[in-house]
Amino acid sequence: MTGTVFSHPVSARCFRFPGNVVQRQEKECRRPDPAPIQAADGGCKVDSSRRQKSDQGYLFAHRHIFGIEQLSGEDINHILDTALSFRQIAGRAVKKVPTLRGRTIINLFFEPSTRTRSSFEIAAKRMSADTFNISASTSSAVKGETLVDTARNLQAMAPDIIIVRHSAAGVPELLARHVEASIVNAGDGAHEHPSQALLDMLTVREHKGRISGLKIAVIGDIAHSRVAVSDFLGFTRMGAEVSVAAPQTYLPAGIEQFGVQVCASVAEAVAGADVVIALRIQLERQKDSLVPSRREYARFYGINSEVLKAAKEDVIVMHPGPVNRGVELEPDVADSRRSVILDQVSNGVAVRMALLYLVGSGGRREVEI
Repeated sequence: MTGTVFSHPVSARCFRFPGNVVQRQEKECRRPDPAPIQAADGGCKVDSSRRQKSDQGYLFAHRHIFGIEQLSGEDINHILDTALSFRQIAGRAVKKVPTLRGRTIINLFFEPSTRTRSSFEIAAKRMSADTFNISASTSSAVKGETLVDTARNLQAMAPDIIIVRHSAAGVPELLARHVEASIVNAGDGAHEHPSQALLDMLTVREHKGRISGLKIAVIGDIAHSRVAVSDFLGFTRMGAEVSVAAPQTYLPAGIEQFGVQVCASVAEAVAGADVVIALRIQLERQKDSLVPSRREYARFYGINSEVLKAAKEDVIVMHPGPVNRGVELEPDVADSRRSVILDQVSNGVAVRMALLYLVGSGGRREVEI
């Protein structure tokens, strides 16, 4: 099998996923970041002097966001705490703050997207940044311009942040070598989708009060899913136990090196689970379907009420979207009290606000939000 070589954070062994070769290394896990402080008027502040550099010497030093792999446990906690500070803005009558006033942010999307693109744009606009959207169909790429040339031309317009989604793994790192702007990965091939994993972790922490010690079951097309990669890295790094179930054709070789437990059936994976995450079949990344039919997939791997009886009584069900009802999730589950899919969408805006703030302002000043 050819593809990207990944090394597990706690192992020197390697295994393969689709994509280009990417080198990984272990990140140190440090003490969680202090919680947000209260402003004098009862609101919240992002206090950079306290949050960006603690007494332990912690510094959020990432100029780019390529993936969860680059983030320590303390980095993740810091991003989630910052997102909580920003989430209150959605409940205000005027949903706008001057946090990134004067900053220019470009959404460079070479793949279709609804939730990710919209939430990044909303996040930027709520912080008063100037935003511009560029898609593959309206870019000079259709005229034969290379990706690097496109990026260099955008850099000539002096943007502060470029958010990129691309079908090829490694594109965000490539662009970062050719532009001065900060790069935020909005999904690259089957490599990573860091902001999705962060909003998943925020949603779990919100509903369960913690991540460490929980059992997370991930069901579906793992081999082609960048969400799965980022979720595995994030949840295991934060101390959760992750079990997976999928057809053999959707299980990549060496997946155990992520520290996840591969189960023989959905029932085994879901047994005692606190959280169940269903993944969509990524047909756009397959030349031919790797399962006989969607109906058969739904029969053996779809999440329904009967399957969830094996999980904990207070289990929550998640999905990165878009949901194919009747395939990976039955409607009675997708619309049930257990479903927190819309909470994921809401948290996505807050998490992306936090990421743009952290790379856009560098947290070098106290920002009123």
